[in-house]
Amino acid sequence: MVNLTLRVLSRPDTEKLPTIVQNLGLEYDEKVLPSIGNEVLKAVVAQFNADQLLTDPQQEAERSKFVVMKAEQERRAAIIRAEGESDAAKLISDATASAGMGLIELRRIEASREVAATLAKSPNVSYLPGGQNLLMALGPSR
Repeated sequence: MVNLTLRVLSRPDTEKLPTIVQNLGLEYDEKVLPSIGNEVLKAVVAQFNADQLLTDPQQEAERSKFVVMKAEQERRAAIIRAEGESDAAKLISDATASAGMGLIELRRIEASREVAATLAKSPNVSYLPGGQNLLMALGPSR
């Protein structure tokens, strides 16, 4: 024998609520929902045999175990990743402290190279000589 419990969460259509209350009263949900819920539950359960109803909870339990195990692995991976990032930040901090601002300057140069390479590939970029006013060929004194 299989025992099932049904919980129904419902919200009536607000436009039809006055009609529902007039016809069925304030306890409309206690009058209508149990009978409809039981009929729908019986119709759904009738589509399955007893073996399916018994094996599905076992499969669901295995699936839940897998989800928990996967979440635990993801948590461990996040911890390891955070520890690695912390170690990398400490190494950079130590290198900056011992070598001065050279590492930061190196990173700026590398970033500038990447920006220059990106701009060089763009067809909308024009290079103009600095310090000259090219509009109307006026010198800087005017």
